[in-house]
Amino acid sequence: MRRKSLTNFKISRRNFIQSAASLTIVTGCSAPLPLSSTSIAADSISVAAPFDMPNIKIPNFKDASVYNIKDFGALEESMKANDSAIKAAIYEANYNGGGTVLIPLGNWQVSSIHLKSYVNLHVSEGATLHFSGSPSDYLPAVKTTWEGMECYNYSPLIYAYECIDIAISGKGLLTTEMDIWTVWGKRPKPHMDALAKLYHQASNGEPVENRVMTYQGANLRPQFIQFNRCQNVLIEDINIENSPFWVLHPFLCRDVVIRRVNVKAHGHNNDGVDPEMTQNMLIENCIFDQGDDALAVKSGRNQDAWRINTPTKNLVMRNCRIKRGHQLLAVGSELSGGVENVLVENCKFDNQGKQHKGTGNLMFIKTNERRGGYVKNIYMQNITAGYLGGAPLAVATDVLYQWRNLVPTYEVRYTKIEDIHLENIQVKSAKNLCKIEAQSASPVENITMVNIRADELRETKIIQTNVNNLKVL
Repeated sequence: MRRKSLTNFKISRRNFIQSAASLTIVTGCSAPLPLSSTSIAADSISVAAPFDMPNIKIPNFKDASVYNIKDFGALEESMKANDSAIKAAIYEANYNGGGTVLIPLGNWQVSSIHLKSYVNLHVSEGATLHFSGSPSDYLPAVKTTWEGMECYNYSPLIYAYECIDIAISGKGLLTTEMDIWTVWGKRPKPHMDALAKLYHQASNGEPVENRVMTYQGANLRPQFIQFNRCQNVLIEDINIENSPFWVLHPFLCRDVVIRRVNVKAHGHNNDGVDPEMTQNMLIENCIFDQGDDALAVKSGRNQDAWRINTPTKNLVMRNCRIKRGHQLLAVGSELSGGVENVLVENCKFDNQGKQHKGTGNLMFIKTNERRGGYVKNIYMQNITAGYLGGAPLAVATDVLYQWRNLVPTYEVRYTKIEDIHLENIQVKSAKNLCKIEAQSASPVENITMVNIRADELRETKIIQTNVNNLKVL
C-alpha cells in the first residue's frame, strides 16, 4: 500500500518536499520503502555465458509516474533552483512509491545529484545536465571509495547509497567542467601524501568514518557516477562527456545493466566502467572513447578488501565498440576481493594507429605482492582490433606504479591467476600475442588461446615467465 499523498498536507506541497529533501539528501536512500508499496515493475534478463550466470533483475519505469523538474521550480540559468528542484522531485518520486524524474529539453546547471530507491533519472534527448566544476559543490563528504579504499570524499556527481530499483536513462547528455579536475589530476606532492595517509589508515583498520579526504590539498577527484551498495540498477541510452575520475562505478552492487551508453572522457583515470565487488552485471551495445581503460574490473585493495570479502563475479560485456582506450579489459590492480566469471565478447577495438601510444592490450591482468586476491574464469572471444601497443593477452604480477616507493608493504599476499581463455581474436598489429610475467611464488595457470591472429607481429610472439599449462592453438 502506498504512503499517503503529500497533497493531503495543509502546508505547501512544494515547500514541504524541498525542505524534506534538503534534510535527507546527504544520507543517500535511507530506509527503502517496503517492496509492496512500490509501483515499479521489474524485468528479468537472461544472459548466456560459459559459466553459471544468474538472471539479472532490473527496474522497468515504463508505466511509472513522471515528475518534471520544471514543476518543482527548475530554471536553466540557476544552479541553486535546479538542485532544489531535482532533490524535491527525487524525494516525491521515492515517497510516492517510485517514478521518473524528468530532465526536459534545456541546459541545466547542477551540482551533485543523490538518487533514492525506485527513482529513474531520465535526461531527455536535447537536455544537458551540466555539472559544476567547483569541488565545494560536492560537499558535504559522502561515504565512497578511492582506488579500492573506502573513505569519505567529495560526492560523486551522481550518487546512490544503499538504494534498490534505480535508473539513469534518456538520450540526453551528462557533462562537467574539467578545469579544476585536470589540475588535480596532475597529482602534486600534497595529493600523494594524502594517498599515503589513506593507505596507512586502511592498512591499519582505521574506521572509514575517520578517513575524511576533503581537506586542502588532498585533491581526490570524485567519480562521475557511483552506485554504492545498490541493487537492481539500470543505466541506458545516456551520453557522458568528461569526468573528474572513473566514469561509471558500481561498488558492492548486485544486478546491474548498462546498455546503449556512449562515453567520451579523456581525462586522467577516465576508465569507462569500473565494476568493483559487484555481481551479476551486463554491459552491452555501448561506445567507449576513453583516456584510460574501457572496462576496468576491480575488487578493492589489500586490507580493506579482505575485510569486506566480496568478489566481483558474473560479469558480461558484449557488442561494444571501443574507439580509444588503454585496454579493452583490465583486471586489477585493485583485485584483493577476487574476480571470477567474466566474459567479453563480440566487441570492436578500433584501429587507433601508432600515434595513440597509450593503447595497450585487449586483456590486461595486473596485480602485485600486496593484493592477495584471485582471478579465475576470464573469457574473451570474437574480438577485432587495430593497432595494439601490447598484446591480445598480457599478465603482470609486479605492477605498483607510484605506490612502489610511496608506501610500504604491510603484508605479502600473492594473487592466484588461473583459467584464462581467449578465442577468435583478429588484430591488425600487435607487439606480442601473449606476454605473461608472473612470480615464481605464484605461477599463472591454465591459459588457452585459440585462433588468435595478428596481421603484423612486431616482436616476440610468446613471452612467458612462471606459467603452467599455456596452450596456443
